[in-house]
Amino acid sequence: MFRELIRKKQRLTDEQCREILAAEPRGVLAVNGDGGYPYCMPHNHYYNPDDGRIYFHTAKFGHKLDALKRDAKACFTVYDKGVLREGSDWALLINSVIVFGHVEFIEDQDTIDEICRRLSYKFTDDAAYIEAEIARVGRNTGLFALVPEHITGKRVKEE
Repeated sequence: MFRELIRKKQRLTDEQCREILAAEPRGVLAVNGDGGYPYCMPHNHYYNPDDGRIYFHTAKFGHKLDALKRDAKACFTVYDKGVLREGSDWALLINSVIVFGHVEFIEDQDTIDEICRRLSYKFTDDAAYIEAEIARVGRNTGLFALVPEHITGKRVKEE
């Protein structure tokens, strides 16, 4: 069902893909939007190595959620900052990961709070701030998980 990578020599290992998903704070989430048009948005995320799922906090209503309730399939792309290719002053080597899967909505408030806490630590280590934000807006925060069905990664060589 999912296509294989054409440039197999540039393929990342499963472990490298997991490392990028865990390390990078942001990516682009794509869903099947209104009228069959793709709807893509930048999104921060938390990759949970324990269950292999990618979690996203969200409002409890809006275009993204309407689209996901109609069609739970989604695609998420993450890429790193890249490094300069040897001998170049502009061309980068960039690692990217694409995850295809379906979304499951999380309703348990304790789970929502805990995942939002873990996500927040990707951006700050200020525990007091994180706990205050969870207390202030936690009940109004939605959460969904992208359950991977296919993950592929590739090292892109800009030229």
